[in-house]
Amino acid sequence: MKNRRINICFSKLQKEKKSAFIAFLTAGDPNFSISLKLLKAMPKAGVDIIEIGMPFSDPMADGPVIQRSYIRALKSGGSLVKTLNLVKKFRLNNNYTPVVLMGYYNPILQMGLRKFINQARIAGVDGLLIVDLPPEASHELALELNKSPLDMIRLASPTTNVDRMKSILKSSSGFLYYVSITGITGSKINKLLNIKKSYMNLKRVSNIPFVVGFGINTFKKAREIARYADGVVVGSDLIKEIEKGIENKSNIFNNVINLLKKYSKAINK
Repeated sequence: MKNRRINICFSKLQKEKKSAFIAFLTAGDPNFSISLKLLKAMPKAGVDIIEIGMPFSDPMADGPVIQRSYIRALKSGGSLVKTLNLVKKFRLNNNYTPVVLMGYYNPILQMGLRKFINQARIAGVDGLLIVDLPPEASHELALELNKSPLDMIRLASPTTNVDRMKSILKSSSGFLYYVSITGITGSKINKLLNIKKSYMNLKRVSNIPFVVGFGINTFKKAREIARYADGVVVGSDLIKEIEKGIENKSNIFNNVINLLKKYSKAINK
């Protein structure tokens, strides 16, 4: 049986007629202690699901902002083991907010599939999103995940056709992550009308929650997408706030939490 936190979260929000606010932060950016402090405060700031980036030296699907966050995290001693430890420490005080790990396959392979999935389960991870592993190349990972409570979250995009979508949905659980752009993270978002059409098409063939991410960097975009999508992901804009704090030597924690509260208000308006 799959982990229930993600399902419970979406069911609750659906009853309240709300869209999930999903926030992305890179584990260990700018360091472990600030990451942990932010994670602990995110639910109270209005975040429904936390997405944690696993630091990697070659994040090819990410834009410059998130790439720099990975570099900072690695320089501060970040690793896959420390990412799992971060989740474990977060779970000491929070056993209800879903946590999804997002990243690349290489570090997982280096640790070993079975060991990673077991450690992720023990730490309290709910879902896994591997950006460089398409369904046809993930048979080995799928076999291991099927033995665990972790959800396998898949990506779809504006270029995903009907047949491809059906293939993706067969091996998806938790929610479907719709990439709203045709480029890297932080790029310009596609027309909102096209995203809405994709949502309507998906809902005809599946009940899985539909979450939109990549390119959502204004409160207006977040609010408009929240009107029909089951969830809205904000990432690069939060990472930029961390960068500003580093450059200006201002309070990173306060700045990020204040921004989270504003996005939460916009999404639930």
